[in-house]
Amino acid sequence: MNLIETFLAQAAARPDAAAIITPKGRVVSYAELSRASTIRASAYRRAGIGPGDVVLIARGVSVELYETLLAVFRLGAVVMFPEPAAGLKGLRVAVEAAQPKAMVTTGIGYVIRLAVPELRRLKLLPDFDDDTPAGEEPLEHLPGDAPALITFTSGSTGRPKGIVRSADFLMLQHQLLEHLRQTQPGDVDLISLPVFILSNLAAGATSVIPAGKLTRPAKLDGAALRTQMARHGVKRIIAPPAVIARIAENAPPMPQLSAVFTGGGPVFPNLLRAIAKAAPNAAVHAVYGSTEAEPIAHLAMTDISEADWVTMASGAGLLAGTPIPEIKVDLRDHEVFVAGPHVNRGYLDPADDRSTKFLRDGELWHRTGDAARIDERGRLWLLGRREAASGGLFPFAVETAALSWPGVKQAALLAGDGRARLALEGDGLQLAAMQERAKALGDIEVVLVKAVPMDKRHNSKADYARLKKLLS
Repeated sequence: MNLIETFLAQAAARPDAAAIITPKGRVVSYAELSRASTIRASAYRRAGIGPGDVVLIARGVSVELYETLLAVFRLGAVVMFPEPAAGLKGLRVAVEAAQPKAMVTTGIGYVIRLAVPELRRLKLLPDFDDDTPAGEEPLEHLPGDAPALITFTSGSTGRPKGIVRSADFLMLQHQLLEHLRQTQPGDVDLISLPVFILSNLAAGATSVIPAGKLTRPAKLDGAALRTQMARHGVKRIIAPPAVIARIAENAPPMPQLSAVFTGGGPVFPNLLRAIAKAAPNAAVHAVYGSTEAEPIAHLAMTDISEADWVTMASGAGLLAGTPIPEIKVDLRDHEVFVAGPHVNRGYLDPADDRSTKFLRDGELWHRTGDAARIDERGRLWLLGRREAASGGLFPFAVETAALSWPGVKQAALLAGDGRARLALEGDGLQLAAMQERAKALGDIEVVLVKAVPMDKRHNSKADYARLKKLLS
């Protein structure tokens, strides 16, 4: 079965179970979600949407988002998600690349549609209310290799690249992630990474959508999230590092939590220690991957030895754990290359493959752009973006060490262009003391900043382009 069929099986087996709980506390059952997706699918079919048609979905994380997503999948059509962090320019590039037939949006999306000529040409699919009759129950079984989902990279290193996932690819990715998460029907998870809600729907679990603006995760109210989790009996969290940091900040112990999964950005030791302190009974996991290959490696906090903590603090890199069995990892001049069944086979525009895809002995390899080393136990130690290294200095190696220094909250290294500069954000930092510590890592100039700029997508990675402008 594919993901939509797996969801429908869960809806048939557990119709009254909670599928999604909204930030305002509305509980939507599996039966309700299934019915709503049926109504939408019927309306979309009457509007001319069928197998293979690309539908752009531009709406925030909500129950309605998943009603829409499931409806498009029911028709055998292809879901396209633009990348919000890429802005209007990135949106126009994405529309040109994917050539959607129609779009579904709400709120500000209608305004954006009027402002972007490429969107005005798309058919606007209807919405519905709860009194709309369901009618027939559309369900097209997609061939395994049929396109199902098109997403785009954030474009942080250039224009956004489109990635096509087939029905089989989505199911495989779900299965591999479930090897790590081991979700059970009835689990209640706080999830701020939208793709994992889709995975939860296939697993029969309950997904709680965090309160607040998910496009600005670092600005979420940690106390409000903790209250929300307690109210709905949340036992697990799946979120990027910025959200985990908000939940852990000034948190009283949360003994009810059994697991925390984080990724989508570097998971530094200070965050691991903070969430372990806030959730003393939780198994804490860091997952390393990329848009083109997820997951690549996995690290359970219990597997970090005292020697590993010391090694990270000394500037030897950020431990990312052991590559999963289903993937091959190779290092070429420190850069991570991966191959395997869940590694993206190519971009929407074949021209984007030239610099990232390579054949070796008939096998397709993807270059991630990440630098790393592999230790004697076969574990990956991340060193940061390969192009950001200079003079033997790697960003993550220096940043991981700096984040172990008293008072440092964020750190970002700018190597190259002469002497390397290390931007530090924190409370009560003394420049002379920080400079003395940095001396042990190399020829580095320390600069104290009010705030290290972070990426727009997950607020979990340093935005080196913006930092360069700030320091200039």
